[in-house]
Amino acid sequence: MSDLEELRKAIVQFTQERDWDQFHNGKDLALALSIEAAELNEAFLWKDASKVNVEKVKEELADIFNYAILLADKYNLDIKQIVLDKLQKNAEKYPVDKAYGSAKKYNEL
Repeated sequence: MSDLEELRKAIVQFTQERDWDQFHNGKDLALALSIEAAELNEAFLWKDASKVNVEKVKEELADIFNYAILLADKYNLDIKQIVLDKLQKNAEKYPVDKAYGSAKKYNEL
């Protein structure tokens, strides 16, 4: 069993043991994911990035991963495959010879 599958099973089991799946529809999982991402942003707000509370970052990042994995599970998505597919699309939009060292958007390269 892969590490990612082990995580997915642990997260799903955690929610099932608490009967929370009833609340975990796609819309609410997406909203929860967005809210947790905002909480991660809050950890950096008005601070120098080097002075961020790393423990807060870890907690919020874990929440983000949990909701992202639950959302993928809800729609039976293969997390590894969708990430690899997206990397391939991005590689086509951002070829190394044009994008290397640049922060420009693909349509500006």
